[in-house]
Order: sequence, then C-alpha cells, then structure tokens
Amino acid sequence: MTGMNNITHKRGLLAISPIIFFLFFYLVVSLVINDFYKMPISVALVISSVWAVFVYKGVPLARRIEEYSKAAGSSNIMYMVWIFVLAGAFASLAKEIGAVDATVNLTLKFLPPQFIIPGLFIAACFISLSIGTSVGTVVALTPLAVDLATSAGAEVPLFVATVLGGAFFGDNLSFISDTTIAATRTQGCNMNDKFKANLWIALPAALITLAVYIFTEQEFNNLVVGEDINVWLILPYMVIIVMALIGINVSVVLVLGIVSAIVVALFQNHEALSLATYMGQGIDSMGNLIIITLLAAGMLGLIKAMGGINYVLQCVTSRISGPKWAQATIAFLVSIVNVCTANNTVAIITVGSLSKNIAEQYGVDARKSASILDTCSCITQCFIPYGAQTLLATSLAGISPAAPFGYLYYPWALIFMVVLSIIFGFPRHLR
Repeated sequence: MTGMNNITHKRGLLAISPIIFFLFFYLVVSLVINDFYKMPISVALVISSVWAVFVYKGVPLARRIEEYSKAAGSSNIMYMVWIFVLAGAFASLAKEIGAVDATVNLTLKFLPPQFIIPGLFIAACFISLSIGTSVGTVVALTPLAVDLATSAGAEVPLFVATVLGGAFFGDNLSFISDTTIAATRTQGCNMNDKFKANLWIALPAALITLAVYIFTEQEFNNLVVGEDINVWLILPYMVIIVMALIGINVSVVLVLGIVSAIVVALFQNHEALSLATYMGQGIDSMGNLIIITLLAAGMLGLIKAMGGINYVLQCVTSRISGPKWAQATIAFLVSIVNVCTANNTVAIITVGSLSKNIAEQYGVDARKSASILDTCSCITQCFIPYGAQTLLATSLAGISPAAPFGYLYYPWALIFMVVLSIIFGFPRHLR
C-alpha cells in the first residue's frame, strides 16, 4: 500500500464522500418515505456519481469523465455484463418452457408427506443452483409453496421461508449467479475454486437446515402435487450444472444451457419466435442490474483515483491484527453496505476492491475472501425485510415481510458456519 500514509484525513474524507453520500442519501430517503424501493438505487448512484465528478479536483472535467467511463467500461465490468445478459436469457427461457415446474413436480412427486418441507428446500436449492438467481427461484417456487401450504392447512410463512433459504443457497454457490460472478471477478479467483471453498460453508449449513426440517417431522397428508412431469425439461439444468462443475468457462456454459433449452423446447412444439421472446424478456430484466453495475463501477473508479480506497484501507487496517480479523472486517463491510443498499450484488461490487486490498495485505486467500463476500451478502439480503427477494416472496404469499423471519433456518446456519470458518480457519489450505 505504497503512498497510503500520504493521504490526509481531509483529503481522504473528500475522496470517499461520494460513497458516503450515496449510502446516506439512499438510506435516509428510504427511511423517510418508509419504502426502500421508492428511491431507485440507480438514481442515488447517478446523483453520487455527479458528486464524485465534482469533487475530483486537480484535473480537467473531460479527464474526470474519461476516468469515470474507463472504470465503468473496464474488462471485469464488461465481462460481468456479458454474463448477466446470458444468465437472464437462460433463466427466462428455462422458466417459460416449463422446466421449473417439471423439476419441482419431479422432486416432490416421490416424497412422502413428512418430507415435503425438506423436499421443497432441496428443490429450491437445486433450481437456484441451476439458474443462478434467487429472485427467479422465488418467482418460480413461491406460488407452488403457497398452494402446498394452503392445501395442507400449514403455516404459509414456513413454506415461504423454506423457499427463501433454498433460493439463497444457489445464489451463493451457483456459477452463473451475479453475486458469484461479482465476488470472483473482484477478488481475482477462479469460479471453480471459489465454489469448492464456499462448499465448506454452504453445504454443512444446508445439511443442518435439512436436519431441522426432518427433525420437526411435520406431516402434510392433504397435499396435491402437479402432474406435469417431463424429465426432458430438466436437461438444460443438468447441462448447466455438469458443464460448470467440470470447469468450462461460464459464458460457454450459459450458451450451451441456452442451446439445450432451445432444442428441448422445439421438440416440445414451442414456436421458435416465442423462444426468442422469452430470451429477450430475460435479457431486458437484467437491464437495471447492468445499469447499477456500470454506475457503481464508475463512481468507485473515481473514488479510487482520488485515493479513497487507500484512505479507507488505512483506517480499517489500523484495527486489524491478523488474517482472522481481516476476514471478519470483509464480512462486516459487505454486510453493512448490503443493509444500506438492499442489493447483495451492488454490495459486493462496492466493497470488492477494498476487500481485495485487505485480503492481499493480511494474507487471506482470494478464494476465501470471495467466499466471505458472497456468503455474507446473501445472509444479509435474506434477513432484511426490504430485500427484493423477501418483498417479492411475501407479496406473492400475501403475508407480512417480517413473517418468514422466525423460519429462516438456513441463513442462521450460514452465520454459524461463517463464524466457525473464520475462527478455526477452514478450509485449512485457504487460511
């Protein structure tokens, strides 16, 4: 961190003022109007970006804008945008051709009533791992979960919380998840390696959650499961998982997944033009995330150019005494930003560069820092009642956003495993 000590307190505060302004502006406005989605994050980022350009002194205006654009259009950011586009196309295509319903019904069809909750959790884990989006999983499974709960006379919040937990399992682990992409690209590690590191935390947490569900022995004898079971519709998901696990480039994996979905759909007598429409809808749905990513990257580029990253690192590292505290700091930073933005991908992108610097300075493996970033952002996103996934799920279910809180076993299990991972340093080769 050469030159870090040359940053004065006044200069440092000015350098990081855009991100402070963004967090304060977004959080205060949202609290005042009591709605965290009335104030778009994109608008808050635009205003903060203008402020960043304004406070970047000592260089011509044209140079400031050029610096902003260069950061927004960096190779890492453009790669993420490309993956977002492909992931949106695949997720929408798979859902519209009936692959989600087929997967769910196949999973639940052969389960006895007392294993419906564990089965629903497994289905959510599998689907989210395959499509890489917690929002998509929530949209796909919540209506079914509500129907299952209603027909069984069970508590709807329990079923909704089960879907939410499983949705974040895949969001945390999937090769095509935007959080995984953001975490690995900002930390500079391979997705396959990050997946293996993450598995030490996420898999035990999932098994603990399953044990809780099984131990409760809830039995639902009045369940009615759909009959739409077409095993061929599961093929695109299997292509995605198998190809990703053997280490093929994620963009190639997504293209192969899209091709397999198109082939299956055509054999199911879907119109080719309709398939193009589905893909277009998925791509369009990623537009807001792409804009947010570009704006955040540009603003952070100016903050870095002004020395803001080094200043924050200077302040934070003064309280870090070793690798364990460094990991805890990374977890704290991404969680705090996530609370303020209600977007786990934006949180990762916001603190990614700083986390990388901390990890490098204190000898934390990039795979471990990427794992902590992704896991802790997903934990926070699941718990905040104003998060998109929770709001969407509870809205579809017609319940309060706070209702599922008492049943969110998986994120609590994740917290437990993250703490153990930091304290005891596992996986051992990633300390």
